[in-house]
Amino acid sequence: MRADAARNLTAVLHAGARLLAEDPGTSMSAIAAAAGVDRTTVHRRFANREALLSAVFQAKLDSSERVLDEARLAEAPLPVALHRYLEGIIPVSREWPLDTRRMMQNDPSARIRRQEQSARLDAFIRRALDEGYLRADVDEIWARSLLDQLVDTVAHRFPDLEPPQAADLVASTLLNGLGAA
Repeated sequence: MRADAARNLTAVLHAGARLLAEDPGTSMSAIAAAAGVDRTTVHRRFANREALLSAVFQAKLDSSERVLDEARLAEAPLPVALHRYLEGIIPVSREWPLDTRRMMQNDPSARIRRQEQSARLDAFIRRALDEGYLRADVDEIWARSLLDQLVDTVAHRFPDLEPPQAADLVASTLLNGLGAA
């Protein structure tokens, strides 16, 4: 792919992610305008909004996969792995703000990829419980849900918080809670 075509594709995907997260009915023309490209450029690459949406979801899954790999959730010391994951996934969540649950309804291959990624995080939470980083009485489904919600909250409600500081906040909240010890 030519460099300008790659830049245009990246711009369309990012504009599509942002606009479709705000309004799932956003037109392809509006996405093209926000990306700074001609409408025909978008239509040449994507047959319809669903095809664009699928490409955005695949880009988000690709980014999430890289973060999971780089965090080394199974090998690195747990606090280090958690912080690496958070520092990576918070920017991914900001860059690709679409909710992956919507994607999973219509795209079986994306659903499988998302389930595989989710299983890696589930195993990480089990590891945190097994290694005593979380209280033994904490339900692992609750802990996993809390992790996901904390990431979503810090990514979207605190957009000015830099990823390292956001990761510190989420890790501290997950591992230490809010109560006075």
